[in-house]
Amino acid sequence: MDMAAQRAKAPRDSGARQRLTAADWADAALAAMGEGGLAAVAVEPLAARLGATKGSFYWHFSNRDALIEAALERWEEIGTEAVITEVAAEPDPGRRLRRLLLMAANRSAADPREVSLLASAAHPRVAAALARVTARRLGYVAALFTELGFPEDEARHRGLLAYTAFLGHTQLGHAVPQSLPDGAARDRYLDGVIETLVRP
Repeated sequence: MDMAAQRAKAPRDSGARQRLTAADWADAALAAMGEGGLAAVAVEPLAARLGATKGSFYWHFSNRDALIEAALERWEEIGTEAVITEVAAEPDPGRRLRRLLLMAANRSAADPREVSLLASAAHPRVAAALARVTARRLGYVAALFTELGFPEDEARHRGLLAYTAFLGHTQLGHAVPQSLPDGAARDRYLDGVIETLVRP
């Protein structure tokens, strides 16, 4: 679980109440989405979780849809852009790809948000966010395969295969976790997936 999710889960200390920011509300909404889907994003329970009043919510957001949009933007930021930034320091594209896939698999195993958002794909705001995130992720992974020397069409194909493998792994990890290897065996399995993806 990332720091934003930890902050959102922890109730505020009413003895030392701080002014909440829009990001605090968005983090709390995102945590709620992971726990109970889009239906769990409701102002009163979130206010209770944050130790705040509904007035604090309306200071930052005009309505629930605006909060959902802010939460989805936070998900894009921490679940895609921050991950890409973190792996970008690795100069070797093969090691960068391995690090990216291992990091994504490890984070998604501990965090149900990815699965929850996929289950809410019929909602127009979620669908738009999923489309943006998917395009960004596919583009980034395809670029890694291009750096590895694959032609552009093949790089896109392998990027799509890598991303669908990640999503399938994520879904299975939350639905039937005992079906996947654990610990060191899990790392060996993911290494095998990566090796298959980069094989000429």
